[in-house]
Amino acid sequence: MRIMGLDYGDRRIGVAVSDAFGWTAQGVGIVEKRRDGSEIDSFVKLLEEHEVSEIVVGLPKNMNGTIGPRGEICIAFAQDLQQKLNVPVHLWDERLTTVAAERTLLEADVSRKKRKLVVDKMAATLILQNYLDSKTKR
Repeated sequence: MRIMGLDYGDRRIGVAVSDAFGWTAQGVGIVEKRRDGSEIDSFVKLLEEHEVSEIVVGLPKNMNGTIGPRGEICIAFAQDLQQKLNVPVHLWDERLTTVAAERTLLEADVSRKKRKLVVDKMAATLILQNYLDSKTKR
C-alpha cells in the first residue's frame, strides 16, 4: 500500500504519493480548496486510484518548534481527513519545504508562472520523501 503526502495551503493542497515499497515520493498534482469542503471527494478518488493506506500532512511549525495559527489549521485539517476518510493521518514537520521547493525551481530556471503551478506539488513531494526517509532509518 502507498502513502500520500499533502502540503496544505490557503488555496491549493499539493499531493504526492509514494511508490509501492514506500521508498520514493512522486508529485501527482494539486487539489483546489473549495468553500463547501468538497475537496474531500477529490481525496477519496485519489485514495482509491493510488491504493493509499496512510496520509502524511505537512505541519508548519515556527522556527523555534512551536505551533502557530497556521499549524493549528493543519492539525484541524488532518483530524477532519482522518474522520472522513478513515485512514491513519500523520503530521510531519514541514519547516522550509516550500522554500526548498521554490529554491529548487529557481535554480532550474523555471518561470514564475510555471513555479506557481508546481510548487505545492513539489512541497508535498518533499514532505512525503522526508517522512519516508525517516521510516527507513529506523
